[in-house]
Amino acid sequence: MTRLSRLHAVRRSLRPDGQHLLWLRYQRPYHWPSTLAFLAARCIPGIETCSEGVYRRSLVFAGCQGLLQAKPGACLQVRLSGVGAAQVPGLIARLRRVFDLDAQPARIAAALSNDPLMARLLGARPGLRVPKGWEPCEQAMRTVLGQQISVAGAMTLAGRLVARHGQPLRAAEPCLSHVFPSVEALAVAELSGLGMPQARATTLSTLARALLAQPDLLRPGQALEQAIKRLCLLKGIGPWSAHYLALRQLGDSDALPLGDVALVKALRLHEGPQAQLAERAQAWRPWRAYAAQHLWASLADCNPASGRQDR
Repeated sequence: MTRLSRLHAVRRSLRPDGQHLLWLRYQRPYHWPSTLAFLAARCIPGIETCSEGVYRRSLVFAGCQGLLQAKPGACLQVRLSGVGAAQVPGLIARLRRVFDLDAQPARIAAALSNDPLMARLLGARPGLRVPKGWEPCEQAMRTVLGQQISVAGAMTLAGRLVARHGQPLRAAEPCLSHVFPSVEALAVAELSGLGMPQARATTLSTLARALLAQPDLLRPGQALEQAIKRLCLLKGIGPWSAHYLALRQLGDSDALPLGDVALVKALRLHEGPQAQLAERAQAWRPWRAYAAQHLWASLADCNPASGRQDR
């Protein structure tokens, strides 16, 4: 069990009825508008909402359905319901991962600001974080559904996946109707007919079965190259998907999907059509994941009306 300390929770109110209030601290600065924009663009219909600065989602933890609401401020304020007090430490650890609360922004900025482009991007979004996946199966499905299509298109497909294979949410809640399908359900589900190529549906099934057979496949803390090699052995998973999973689920700070079209676009908007991502990225080690997040976020500056953040 994860032990709570003042580094993790400033204050907490735990109640026997499963209604808990937490205040989670982090190192400043934290560029909350970017994290909220990222989450809002990727809300899966039925399990998540993000509006007016508040993120809400359904969840399953230790076999029980629950709900959370997170609102940023001087601390991240989190309301949990349907969760036993014994599960709170584990949920705090997960929330710290998802919102990247343990990042050290001063250290990251000191390293990346040696690069002129990154210095400019850091100035625009000080304390930018790299949001992580809620849990391995969900992030794996998101990644495959997002192969070669827009974020909005991927979320439409994810909503269909949830509606067909997710369990209904027992507690009535506006805009939240289901919990994300379990890896056990997806490993045996028929995933064709969602409106995507059959090859992608097959990849979803392959990855779900792999996660069921190898629970540590997306375990954080693995060596990056070893993890990429293991993932690329799975049919339908190439370097882009493997690095994106390393970035979002393994939490590797140096993961970088070099073939990402949006990253290349962002770099060339800043540095001209001849800029080469693989070459430029050498200067960003070992924080290439944060550099990538800055590049993706900077696309919103090129089209402010859309507020778009790719990937």
